[in-house]
Amino acid sequence: MPSLGTHMFKLNAISAALVLGALGLFVVPANAQIATSTDLDGRRLFINAEPPVRVTLNAFKRTNIFMPPENPFVGRSHPAVTINRDGVEKLVREAADRHRVDAALIRAVIETESNWNPIALSNKGAGGLMQLIPTTARRFGVNDVFNPQQNIDGGVHYLKILLDRYNGNLDLALAAYNAGEGAVDRARGIPSFRETRNYVQKVQNAYFRPGSGRLNGEWGLRRPIRRDLDASGRIIFNND
Repeated sequence: MPSLGTHMFKLNAISAALVLGALGLFVVPANAQIATSTDLDGRRLFINAEPPVRVTLNAFKRTNIFMPPENPFVGRSHPAVTINRDGVEKLVREAADRHRVDAALIRAVIETESNWNPIALSNKGAGGLMQLIPTTARRFGVNDVFNPQQNIDGGVHYLKILLDRYNGNLDLALAAYNAGEGAVDRARGIPSFRETRNYVQKVQNAYFRPGSGRLNGEWGLRRPIRRDLDASGRIIFNND
């Protein structure tokens, strides 16, 4: 039969082990941290956890533009086409040289019109990179508005005609590209449509921003569009 002293020693040993074990639960590694969490009952819990892994994600950059095949019941069908951004840039430069329009301005229009989506289609029927409506597409010989080469060439040709029509006035040319020549002529300036005013400003913001590649001397620094009244009391928007 064990003695009383032996029995007390075992109790003390067990108690010490329990204490050390309990203390071990609260030992925090040098590289750990205390995190907080809330359970389903709304109680706030403090949890010992490893430091979170920091992951840096590079911004997604669209390098390829993919046009899925289409076989509509009415209209022209086309096979799937993949064109990368460099391919579109080549088309932009070619159209810029052919029609003598600043390539940076073409990019600004494409960015504003379709955000570089070659199969973009608006609720008004405008389609492709430069958002040509059917009448404009026919006017400039564009058979397929979703064909990047045809769309860019037709859009740039139209933009060049507008720039010549308004004697190089960028604001009026952009307003006419958005709302039509008739609307600009009737208003004798930028039409009062909010969409058109916003459009002109957005294209110019993209065109005049640093790093756009804009040709020096094409146009001066952009000026804000302001609201004026002519002699007959009509509202006119311009930036003269």
